[in-house]
Amino acid sequence: MSERRLPPVTELGVVSMALIVAGGITIAASLPLIWVSFAGSSFDWWSVQTAEFLGAALIALVAAIAVERRHSDPLVPPRILANRITMLSILGSLAVGVAQFGASVFLAQYFQVARGHTPTQAGLLMLPLIAGNMIGATGTGQYITRTGKWKGIMLLGAAVLVAGLCLMGTIDHLTPMWHLSAYMVLMGLGTGALMQNLVLVVQNTVDVTDVGAASGTVSFFRSLGGTVGVAALGAVLASRVADKISAGLANAGLPASGDGSGSLDLAHLPPAVATIVRTAYADATGQIFLIAGLIAIVTFVAIWLMPVTELRTTIRKVEEPQEDQEDARV
Repeated sequence: MSERRLPPVTELGVVSMALIVAGGITIAASLPLIWVSFAGSSFDWWSVQTAEFLGAALIALVAAIAVERRHSDPLVPPRILANRITMLSILGSLAVGVAQFGASVFLAQYFQVARGHTPTQAGLLMLPLIAGNMIGATGTGQYITRTGKWKGIMLLGAAVLVAGLCLMGTIDHLTPMWHLSAYMVLMGLGTGALMQNLVLVVQNTVDVTDVGAASGTVSFFRSLGGTVGVAALGAVLASRVADKISAGLANAGLPASGDGSGSLDLAHLPPAVATIVRTAYADATGQIFLIAGLIAIVTFVAIWLMPVTELRTTIRKVEEPQEDQEDARV
């Protein structure tokens, strides 16, 4: 028996609607990234250009949602987003994404620019973060598997993440390396405890037919939030570094060239100027992690608001009664 196919017009309509949705999501995700790349340098954060970028992103998002609600086979089923745990997981994943991407970006730059290490040394110095991430992910996974309880351990992980990021907010150019290592372990433990378990909670909530869409949605928003957050924090970092370099040069009675925001080759700078640049970068990096710590509080609140559920032992969200299954086999 030949496979039944939709009429050509219907297939064309389905493809068109899918393209509209994909295009709307792409525009809604791309415009904020472009905005944070230019805001603060090409135009002010609060400006007409900001309103244009964010307004266009909002319109694209609304258009994609409107089409999705009418689509027979939506990319992101509305019933998934209507689920309370899914929405809170998406919100909680944003700060996890900032911590995940921000740590690798800003810490690597901190070790190289502020502390004068080579790229290889910077990578090795971040091993405590990786170790904490591995222990956090493995330990919480084992605990949840054996007990079936997830909320308490995830709340603990969120608290550890907030503590780690806030402690990282205290670093400067004089912070001992063992302090940094301890802070990175805390960051890794918190990130590892949350990153995959936020997806697990959603998978446990939706039906097996929606697991793929639900998992992809949470992972997408985690990556998007992390990317936008890191770009925004990077813009703030550049501004703070420029201000601190200018202030440091003025205090030392040295002339400032340019606006202090350009790229500097530290190896060819006078020692006094290079020290000012390293100090400025180190002190500004701490402020970035403090902002990330405040964002991580949102993750803690989101997990706190999640309803307590036990890990189910069935494949589907609601299994058919046993007698119904026997009748169906008869």
